[in-house]
Amino acid sequence: MVQLLTIGAFARAARLSPKALRLYDQLGLLRPAAVDGESGYRFYDPAQLERARLIAWLRRLGMPLARIRRVCDLPAGAAAEEIAAYWEQVLAETAARGQLATFLVDYLSGRGSTVEETATMLGIRYAARSESGLGRTSNEDTAYAGPRLLAVADGVRGSGGDLASAAAVDALKPLETLAVPAEDLLGALAEAVGEADRAIGEIAASTPSGEAVTTLTALLWSGSRLALVHIGDTRAYLVRDGELFQITHDHTYVQGLVDEGRLTVEEAASHPQRALLARALTGTGGARPELSLHAAAAGDRYLLCSDGLSAVVPAGSLRAVLTGPGAPQQVLDELVERAYAAGAPDNIACVVADVVSLETPADVVSLETPTGGDGAGR
Repeated sequence: MVQLLTIGAFARAARLSPKALRLYDQLGLLRPAAVDGESGYRFYDPAQLERARLIAWLRRLGMPLARIRRVCDLPAGAAAEEIAAYWEQVLAETAARGQLATFLVDYLSGRGSTVEETATMLGIRYAARSESGLGRTSNEDTAYAGPRLLAVADGVRGSGGDLASAAAVDALKPLETLAVPAEDLLGALAEAVGEADRAIGEIAASTPSGEAVTTLTALLWSGSRLALVHIGDTRAYLVRDGELFQITHDHTYVQGLVDEGRLTVEEAASHPQRALLARALTGTGGARPELSLHAAAAGDRYLLCSDGLSAVVPAGSLRAVLTGPGAPQQVLDELVERAYAAGAPDNIACVVADVVSLETPADVVSLETPTGGDGAGR
């Protein structure tokens, strides 16, 4: 027969207080296994500890009790999805509050616009996708989109390329939950890229070749400003007022020849060494990424992509899709379809994000599910 635990013993084992257990009993979250008919004293089965600990962890996340009840009644897989959805909501709300906090700090410090001028806050709707090319057996491309961070990385084929691209993006993800003032965006990005390079160095040390290489292009948001970090030949495009602008410059051997006037753009497109990188994250500490600050406006649309898209889908075709009426996920799917229609010789990673107005600072944009692709390219 199972030895029941007193409420005090169960509370200690579950790292909860007896008061919390009584509340969870009242709410139907965690009923005791038995209640003494005379004293009303509660007893718990040790098998209930797992549920009790789950409740405690969810409370530490700040999840409301009503939602915790729903999570606890779901199968494990569905519960995991519910927790992921809740955390995505938390990040979105945190980003919106961070935008408001940044504005208030700037405003009260005399560095920002008036309250009336900044009454409309900005947010983003986004989608990300990474797919293997038709001729590839592995995918070293990584694409990520979240409430404050958009990123694409293209790992060089070979041992460690997929790990390098994932590590580059992972190093930037903590910035999403930090309240970084607009004036510190570039510094925060530069530090994160330094962490990425160190992580890639550790990956390289564990590979047979001793190498791990990736490109990286990412945007970090704060209020109406965004910071861009770029190294390699992944690209960032901006669509504004119906026009398409490439806002990054390829760090490749062939692009260098174009810059020097030794090749035309048309010649560069078919050059046999067009994928040879002049700059990338290699884990050696010598990375020289470009950093720049940009102003965002409602109605802007951004595309970040690996050369698996930009090398096979012409700029005119990109513009036609990006200026269309579709939501980010629809646009993303159309871009990938066009890459496949063009043969998709390389892996494809891309992110599409729309800048939208938030009616009030308290509003949170309806965000599309972020996606991370691990995988590959070059």
